[in-house]
Parts: sequence; C-alpha cells; structure tokens
Amino acid sequence: MKYRSLGKSGLQVSEVGFGCMSLSPHQPDGIRLIREAMAAGINYFDTADLYDIGENEKLLGKAIKEHRDSVIVATKGGNQWNTQGTAWTWNASPDYLRQAAEDSLRRLGTSYIDLYQLHGGTIEDPIDDIIAVFERLKEQGKIRHYGISSIRPNVISTWLQRGGLTSVMMQYSLLDRRPEETCLELLQTTTTGMLARGVLAKGLLAGKPATAFLDYSAEQVAEAAAVVKAVSNPQRQSAATAVQYVLHQPVVTCAVIGIRNQEQLDQAIAAGRSAPLSEKEWEILADALPANQYDVHR
Repeated sequence: MKYRSLGKSGLQVSEVGFGCMSLSPHQPDGIRLIREAMAAGINYFDTADLYDIGENEKLLGKAIKEHRDSVIVATKGGNQWNTQGTAWTWNASPDYLRQAAEDSLRRLGTSYIDLYQLHGGTIEDPIDDIIAVFERLKEQGKIRHYGISSIRPNVISTWLQRGGLTSVMMQYSLLDRRPEETCLELLQTTTTGMLARGVLAKGLLAGKPATAFLDYSAEQVAEAAAVVKAVSNPQRQSAATAVQYVLHQPVVTCAVIGIRNQEQLDQAIAAGRSAPLSEKEWEILADALPANQYDVHR
C-alpha cells in the first residue's frame, strides 16, 4: 500500500481508504473486514454520525480499539436525526456541531478524531462560527484536523478562502469529472488534500451492468466502462484502473471506497497495490467521454 500526505496536516494516508457507510451494525464480519483492511495497509477509515444513526461509528470504534494510534479516523457531522430516527435535517449551528463532535467521540470510544468533517454545507451556513468551533475542538485536543464533505464549488471556494481546512471530500470518477473544472486547481493552489468518493461510480466502472449516471446515458456509461476494461490488464483490473484514474491527480490524497464484503475489500486492496496509470493511459480514459461540469452552486 502506498501513502500520501493529506494537505498540510502531516498525516500519511493510504491511497485507498475504507468507506464504512455500507457496513451494517449487525453485520457479523464487519469488524473482521476493518481489521483485515488494517493488516493490508489501509489506514484511513471514514464514517459519519448519520450512518445508521451513529451505530456505524460504534462499529468502527470497536474494530480499531486496540489499534487506535495506527489508524486515521474520519467522521462527519451536520445532519441531525429527529427523535424518532426516521429522518434528518441539516443543522450547521455551532452549538449543534460542538455537541455532535462530542457524541461522535463517545460512540467511537476515542479521545480524539483525526479528521472531523462538515457533512455537506451550504453557502448560507455561518462558516466563520463553524470554523471557530472546529478550532476550539482542535485546541482541546478533541480533533486533530477538520475538513468539509461537499460537491458545491461555491461552498468549497468560500471555505478555502477562510483557510484552516485540511481536506475536502467530493465525488470524483471517470463518470463524474466535475471537480476537474475548477476544484482540483483550487485545492492544489491552497495545499488542501482531496478525499475522493464514488470513484467506481456505483460499480459501473467495475463490471456492473451499464445504466444512466448523472448526465451520461447508459450507452455512454457502457462506452466508458469498455475503455476502462481495455486499459486494464491481469495485474490491474477494471476497479483498480478506475481508482488509478482518480489517483493520477496529485491533489487526490485518497480514494475512499465503500466496502461491505470480502470481494469489495479484495478489490480495494488490489487497487491500492496496483501500478499507476501512464500519462498515455490517463489520456485514453479522459478521452472516453466529454467531461461533465457542475450546473448549480457555481
């Protein structure tokens, strides 16, 4: 497994991370999968208080309890469940985020969170007040770094202007190249790490039957998947090629892959150990379809 620095944080993050969202809190092999990933060199584990109403954080906490200092734990807050646990609403108020971080610490069973992320965000949020909360949590040693998870260019650029961000998580793949328009350059110039999610485009780049995705038709998706397969080989299969497309960007620190079973874990490990793309291979993939762009929140 290879590692990259996350922005200016000094954290060395595995190029492939474990997205815990898909794990069920009642899944009997969930803890084993997390520990097997650790043994394979994956050190970045991503969860959120939203997932299974906090039960996902508890599962991760149990899995890493004896290995806490050797892993990077990332969680998120900002989505508040109602008292019935049937729906959530956006709540970026400083008081709520302060309490949400405390609750995440308790569920994870840890005294500190390596990366605490705002789980979404709008341009109307009280950004300066949120930053003040995050900075206070850093001073208290409860979080080491903070970031945002957002696909909104106007939100991302506004946060980057304030400074202090370690990372931005956003969706990025061969079938979602919207970050290439402006966001990648913004992150590069501010030395902010990027955590890429959705890199396999719901498995459409790794063998699942083609369906429409974003503004691409099923036919276009099939065409892109065929190009991925053509660029692949026995040592770097389609899933790994799709991951390496994203990792070809120097600003991308980690491709966070959702994992819920052994097959997906094996794919993730293989992707992290696979050879990077040559410039020519990347160009072939990039030419497979016209790049899409954001049409809102610009």
